[in-house]
Amino acid sequence: MEIQQELTLISIVVVIALGMFSQWLAWRIQWPSIVIMTIAGLLIGPIFGLINPQEGLGELYSPIISLAVALILFEGSTSLDIRELKGISKSVFRIVTFGALIAWIGGSLAAHFIAGLSLEISFIIGGLFVVTGPTVIIPLLRQAKLTPRVSSVLKWEGIIVDPIGPLLALFAYEIIKITSEEPFQLSDFIPFFVDSILAILVGYAIGMLVSLLVSKGLFPEYLKSPIIFCFVLICFASGEVIMHETGMLSVTVMGLTLARSKKYVHSIGSIGHFMENISVMLTSTVFILLTASLTRDTIMEIFTWPIILFVIIMLFLVRPLSIWISTIGTELTLQEKTLVGWIAPRGVVALTVSGYFAGLLIEDGYPNASILTPLTLALVFITVCAHGFSIGPIARKLGLANTNSSGVVMVGASSFSIAFAQHLKDMGASVLITDTSDDQLYRARKFGIPTYHGEILSEHSDFEVDMTPYDTILAMKGDAAYNALVCQTYIPEFGYHNTFSLPIGTSQVEHREIPSALKANLLFEEGATFTELNKKVNIGYTFHTIEINSKQTLLKEKRKSKGIPLCIKRKNGNLVFVTFKEKPLLDEGDQLVVLELEK
Repeated sequence: MEIQQELTLISIVVVIALGMFSQWLAWRIQWPSIVIMTIAGLLIGPIFGLINPQEGLGELYSPIISLAVALILFEGSTSLDIRELKGISKSVFRIVTFGALIAWIGGSLAAHFIAGLSLEISFIIGGLFVVTGPTVIIPLLRQAKLTPRVSSVLKWEGIIVDPIGPLLALFAYEIIKITSEEPFQLSDFIPFFVDSILAILVGYAIGMLVSLLVSKGLFPEYLKSPIIFCFVLICFASGEVIMHETGMLSVTVMGLTLARSKKYVHSIGSIGHFMENISVMLTSTVFILLTASLTRDTIMEIFTWPIILFVIIMLFLVRPLSIWISTIGTELTLQEKTLVGWIAPRGVVALTVSGYFAGLLIEDGYPNASILTPLTLALVFITVCAHGFSIGPIARKLGLANTNSSGVVMVGASSFSIAFAQHLKDMGASVLITDTSDDQLYRARKFGIPTYHGEILSEHSDFEVDMTPYDTILAMKGDAAYNALVCQTYIPEFGYHNTFSLPIGTSQVEHREIPSALKANLLFEEGATFTELNKKVNIGYTFHTIEINSKQTLLKEKRKSKGIPLCIKRKNGNLVFVTFKEKPLLDEGDQLVVLELEK
């Protein structure tokens, strides 16, 4: 018994660690993270047989995965904001209703005529394959940098249809059970619809309760996230008690309710980063668990012609038709319909729920239901690979993704930032200047620099500014506290190493007063403060680009030019900014931007 417990503990640790390592490796090599996680799970599971999480966790295996999926769905639904639907509401509504119905019918017919499943089982699996889901869509959107409209359509569809798919499958299963009994009546379907409505009401009620409790300030800040986390689990369990597979519906409704209440209860947004971090860890863990628990026989079943043909039909016929037909007369352009019609990777929900239905149907006397797991795995793995590797190139080809390698947001329209932005723009970088002063921005607009007039810290800016082309933010207002707040706000979006602040004056940058970690985010060299840089620009200092012909240190090049080094444009187009702590090495082919007095 003790050995078994140790093996279980080791299995859990290996799965979690391998999941996070897969996320990191995917980030390093710029591969879709889901692909790396799936490969990792297959390697430690069916291929080398190192661990089998399903055997190790025993009866806890399914509940753990279900709870993880519930939390992922909740995080995804709370990230939705009704303002994202501006200009695409008709498209989203059509896709999650008519589009889902067409996909259900098309997938069911393909499963029957191509994969050889009975008509009853086909309509169950067809309903399940409607789902895409946040576990696969959101990592792809994060990687591909799509335009806001397409990104919003795919995100809304993935989160809304995730609970709808299992409901459709459950509805088809209920029809099979009821119609197989003699006699049957239409009233026999009433319990199914009543339970579905109850699950929705439970999610809404718990969402409103949490909103009320938080708005009243009944939770201390340090307990807010854990308490809401517990409410999510309670909501999911309550939905499952009402009817199996409706827990996902309940937590989605709860998340949407909280997302809607953000305009009234702003403090609810404080759990966003916590839930997002949990969601990233759970997504990788669940994928490793599922793929590592597969058998070699299941893997081999994938490589049969009926399954391969079924997947091809789903990719190239069912999905495009469902999108093209459902979005006739909507706001989407031809290019947007093409991309949305291609991108539909399946993920965790499809794998978990198909296993559940396979077990039920085999017990009910449908032996060919055993093909559901390899069929689902084939669709999941092939769609994840095909869409994960193609979303970026296709989006760029269609003009629906950012093509610039590096972009910069500058907060504050001072003389220095406007001149600096103009120089970077001339070098081919995407630049945006934001400020609350329209007079200050007027000078930037004269040079053709994109601007945003408004408060960058306001919640409205999320929906008014397209941040897709930008991967770096420079806080360069003449207010140290404001700059610090901008950095703190945007670190989760841009990352610690892409968020910088410009010191205001020398009193702010006494060397011994600055922690080492903070130096990495203070721009340029000591003495190059907001006050000094603006003074230099106003008296005639200009920006120059120095071509680097050999490897050397920044200090050596600085001695030659006598200018203030600001940033380096690498050969691949990426911008690297000089900070108090980081003095990057220069390589052949790099371009160094300096501020110096015209000779």
